[in-house]
Amino acid sequence: MPLRQAATAAGLVTGYVADAVFGDPRRRHPVAGFGRAAQALEQRVYADSKVRGAAYTAVCAGTVTGLGVAAQFWTRKRPFARFVLTAASTWVVLGGKGLAAEGTRMARLLDDGDLPAARQRLSHLCARDATGLDTEQLARATTESIAENTSDAVVAPLLWGAVAGIPGLLGYRALNTLDAMVGYRSPKYANFGWASARTDDLANLVPSRVGAALTVASAPLAGGFAKPAFRIWCRDGKHHPSPNAGQVEAAFAGALGIRLGGTNSYGGRTERRGVLGDGREPEPVDVRRAVRLSRAVGLAALAVAVAVTR
Repeated sequence: MPLRQAATAAGLVTGYVADAVFGDPRRRHPVAGFGRAAQALEQRVYADSKVRGAAYTAVCAGTVTGLGVAAQFWTRKRPFARFVLTAASTWVVLGGKGLAAEGTRMARLLDDGDLPAARQRLSHLCARDATGLDTEQLARATTESIAENTSDAVVAPLLWGAVAGIPGLLGYRALNTLDAMVGYRSPKYANFGWASARTDDLANLVPSRVGAALTVASAPLAGGFAKPAFRIWCRDGKHHPSPNAGQVEAAFAGALGIRLGGTNSYGGRTERRGVLGDGREPEPVDVRRAVRLSRAVGLAALAVAVAVTR
């Protein structure tokens, strides 16, 4: 393996370990800083226009990706610097430990029957309206969020880092953050957020399917079963309104023997999704199983990333 390639692979591993041990930086998180800058720009340039929204996406994501390209170029003959910057970028963009921690907190609240606290805590995982959700519905929302974010916050950044180095890590995270900010299908962002949402969809087409395949392979490690995970993924992955989220959610549903999908509410907007899986409704114990499966998929994704690093 060439020295620069080895430096990138070692950086991905080190960044993954840093996320697993330390989690997100507690102060001055670069992603939060990017979000604040993007929000400030949105306030200045917003218009109910796809063209304006596309320009906004290009400026925000392009600037961050450009910084990554500059870092990649500067380190082309500096393998140790490439390793350090790749490790730091990987740590910053991954969200595996935070995702597992939120899932564990939700499981604890549901086990304790503290539904008001669980409804409030759900906002840390997704934008779903939690008002009136019961234990099973909260467990479903949490499990779906863990599955989707395993792909978005772990598998995808690792793969983009493997094939595109520092620009891939930073650019992907910028797109994913923009999608979370303006990509929702609300009246306000239907046009302005269109480019952010569609570009994020494109960036996740391959990673989401790799994530689903790794879910199938990792299912036995979380007390699940690979065969139904594969069957449900192939059958139900396309029943989700997102071209990507349904892939991993369907695989999780099959692996855990539960049923996901159905009707969700987002800021007063009701979305009826297809049903994923043949099993029972999720229970709090399934949230803990989903966390274990998410961790196993993350480790498998790291192995794949190291193997395909360019």
